[in-house]
Amino acid sequence: MRNKLRLTVQLLFTIVTNGYLYGFLNGKIYQGGLKYACVPGLNCYSCPGAVASCPIGALQALLNQRGFQVPFAALGVFFVFGSVLGRFVCGWLCPFGLVQDLLHKIPLFKKRKRLPGHRVLKYGKYAVLVLLVCVGSMFLFGSFAKVPAFCKYLCPSGTLLGALPLLGANEALRSQAGGLFLWKLGILLMIVLLSVKVFRPFCQYLCPLGAIYGWFNRFSLVQIHWDQENCVSCGACERACPVDLSL
Repeated sequence: MRNKLRLTVQLLFTIVTNGYLYGFLNGKIYQGGLKYACVPGLNCYSCPGAVASCPIGALQALLNQRGFQVPFAALGVFFVFGSVLGRFVCGWLCPFGLVQDLLHKIPLFKKRKRLPGHRVLKYGKYAVLVLLVCVGSMFLFGSFAKVPAFCKYLCPSGTLLGALPLLGANEALRSQAGGLFLWKLGILLMIVLLSVKVFRPFCQYLCPLGAIYGWFNRFSLVQIHWDQENCVSCGACERACPVDLSL
């Protein structure tokens, strides 16, 4: 019952935040006033249906400005969503999380909760946050210029929900697609194949947004509580956890 409720919320939130149908039909990115606001999940600005911005994209845009300015607006977004919802955003409100959940339901391969080497690989999302989101935006990177490195070189959500729909509807863009697009398409295909076997591999190992929200876990208003007094150490909660978290 809870899984059905979560899936329903994910679907509705994805439809609402990516409901600009004209964009999908004509390959036009919505640029109205709502784009100045951020949704809590990883939701590509360049998705033709997106009616608001991605917080990671907004953070990079602010860091990409000439000189260095503290990105108070983006930090405020993270603080509000993180302190109220925490990682609830990842499980219930992220469109790319929904994509991975649906892929994992495909009855192929023996399912795994984690990849081998999880104890090391789980720090990958922090490396992405520091090296691509922050360093790539604040310092010299790629062609000796500040670039939104995470969006440009890695983000599979941007490829799936942004690049592919735009290329499908716009012949002029298709003629300009080159090596960078093929690189990102390869990353997307790898994540898609892994998601069929492993539960949310991008979220567990590469997502910088999840790394940020994870810092709010201890004091966010929405969180999972462990009733230690009634715990009988049966391990049922660990077996039920899709990412095999331990107490």
